[in-house]
Amino acid sequence: MAPLGKDEAMYVKICGLRDARMAAHAIAAGADALGVVMSPRSPRHATPAQAAEVVAAARDADRMVDVALVVNRMSATTAAETASELGFDVLQLHGAYEADDFAAAREILPRIWRATSLSRHPGLRAGEFGEERLLVDGASPGSGEAWDLSLIDGAQLGDRWLLAGGLHPGNVAEAVASVHPGGVDVSSGIERAPGEKDPELITRFIRAARA
Repeated sequence: MAPLGKDEAMYVKICGLRDARMAAHAIAAGADALGVVMSPRSPRHATPAQAAEVVAAARDADRMVDVALVVNRMSATTAAETASELGFDVLQLHGAYEADDFAAAREILPRIWRATSLSRHPGLRAGEFGEERLLVDGASPGSGEAWDLSLIDGAQLGDRWLLAGGLHPGNVAEAVASVHPGGVDVSSGIERAPGEKDPELITRFIRAARA
């Protein structure tokens, strides 16, 4: 996996957002993508009204950012319909979805991202489900737990994959230097409490990811 070239910027996704104020801060701090989680078991679960706030904040910004709906239990077609109705750019299917789920969702919303782990899929290959981007997470998504990045060695991930899982402002620069992802995704690593984002940590994370 070659490192990014000099003219390629690190793509940064700030996930688990639930309000317009924090979404606007993430954009101002330089985020390329915002993520909204709809999963009732998660402390970051957003209602449709909260999701709409984040989407509206992105539309009001002075530059383009991707806004992704993140699901892990909702059916792929229901998730795609929900994402489309709420105005999301992207649907991120996280976990035990199969190729047929991605194909069905893509019929409704063309831009689909895949998030999974190397512990679940040791032979992971970028694009095998027709996804636009691949997000490689730890075995316990949303836990904030770091995982063994040496598992990435030899994986066929291409140059558009995002690294997630256990990242925070203090370790993201080292992780990027170690495995050379095309981008990074963070949620719990920029929180002062589960589900409660910290604007200073968001700013510090984005700066460190691009250091």
